[in-house]
Amino acid sequence: MKKLFLIIGAPGSGKTTDAELIAAKHNNITHYSTGDMFRAEVASGSQRGEIINTYISAGNIVPIDIAIETILTAIKNASTDVVIIDGYPRSIEQMVELDKYLTKENEVQLTNVIEVEVSEQVARDRVLGRSRGSDDNEEVFNNRMRVYTEPLVQIQEFYTKKDLLKKINGERTIEKIVTEMDEYIQSKI
Repeated sequence: MKKLFLIIGAPGSGKTTDAELIAAKHNNITHYSTGDMFRAEVASGSQRGEIINTYISAGNIVPIDIAIETILTAIKNASTDVVIIDGYPRSIEQMVELDKYLTKENEVQLTNVIEVEVSEQVARDRVLGRSRGSDDNEEVFNNRMRVYTEPLVQIQEFYTKKDLLKKINGERTIEKIVTEMDEYIQSKI
């Protein structure tokens, strides 16, 4: 059975970098970023990529059916038994749909949800300072932050009730954050 770890956090929280560094240290962990998966689909020029682009270029959430198809395909095709996905879920609907899927799924177990906590100011400074693409500007950041924070309390409550939520302070050095997250993941596998 594959063990799934979800990492959530504001835009610029460092969740993708943290997950990449952990996966790079271990040959039994595969990391996927929903953002990277979506950007790769857009870059491929596919019809699905064009649809995804209309959403991410405005800072909006990709429709649930497209997101779930992309994510579930990735988990099942992973070459390792431990999979880390960052940037998911980003809405109540995504969380509920994923939970429904996992309830019926025998191959994948949600082991934990890790939230990388940063203030809005730290997130803003990081995102606007990196300019990875057209989605890294003030207006889109503000929308992405709103999209992230609106469902956050309900997402936290949902996973806390299932005893699956772990919060990590994302405003420390990357070494400290990655060490804490890695030790936590290793303790669960």
